[in-house]
Amino acid sequence: MTTLLVLVENLNEYLSILEDSGFRLIRAQTPELRAEAIARHGDEIQAVVTRGPLGLFAEEMDALPNLRIICVSGAGYEKVDVAAAQARGIVVTNGAGVNASTVADHAMALLLAVMRDIPQADASVRRGEWRKAMRPSLAGKRLGILGLGAVGLAIARRAAAFDMSIAYHNRRARSDVDYVWYRSVRELAEASDVLVLATPGGANTRHLVDDEVLQALGPQGYLVNIARASVVDTQELLGALREQRIAGAALDVFDDEPNVPDAFKSLANVVLTPHVAGLSPEASHDSVQLVRDNLQAFFAGQPVLTPVSAD
Repeated sequence: MTTLLVLVENLNEYLSILEDSGFRLIRAQTPELRAEAIARHGDEIQAVVTRGPLGLFAEEMDALPNLRIICVSGAGYEKVDVAAAQARGIVVTNGAGVNASTVADHAMALLLAVMRDIPQADASVRRGEWRKAMRPSLAGKRLGILGLGAVGLAIARRAAAFDMSIAYHNRRARSDVDYVWYRSVRELAEASDVLVLATPGGANTRHLVDDEVLQALGPQGYLVNIARASVVDTQELLGALREQRIAGAALDVFDDEPNVPDAFKSLANVVLTPHVAGLSPEASHDSVQLVRDNLQAFFAGQPVLTPVSAD
């Protein structure tokens, strides 16, 4: 029986999919249990199930001599040392696309919340007030998407239903869409009323959104981040929000989760959610099922469905 070390802490209800498929699970969903499991069961573990912010590090791989595959439950794998895995002959897979619809739904919910001032309006009613603020409509606004992968495409489809125009930035233009492509993030921000971040995290995208990009987005512009906090320079964003150099921001991701800077909490032009964009029963089920399918393919000697490699 193949032994899996399960580090993910948000999929418990669906892990029976793996157990019912004949895998033995060692659940280690806190840092302490993780270290203990690796120390105690290192020789037994053949596969690890993790997610991007939890990762798996080179020194942990060294302590797992029979590790053959790492399955990341979500699309992001920023804290998995993919290069170290490849050097050791360990296969890495991810959950590309499985939660795209759920993340896109949340991105649009955040966009509506921040542009239409929903949290502040709700709070005012609960306080017995009748605060009426004039807020912009989405129709006719220009949406810029940083990262037009599965999530970005799902966001674009939803935004089109709100009569928004769509543009994007990838490293290269896509040939299968009619949306406008911009060569740089700054140019995209300059041409956008709303900038949505849907790009992977990691060193290659760190602080793509900096002071220059925020200045280009401008005082009528909104930022929505359902990607990774590392894509944005947090201090520059806080400054832009305080000084109203951008109109507002909606954030689902933070640099040091679950710790959110108090400065964000004090701002009325920010909407905050606790990294839940990808969470839904449907996405969680499909995520674990894809992990199962990748594991079954790998141990049957077949190609995995969603391989990841170091660039």
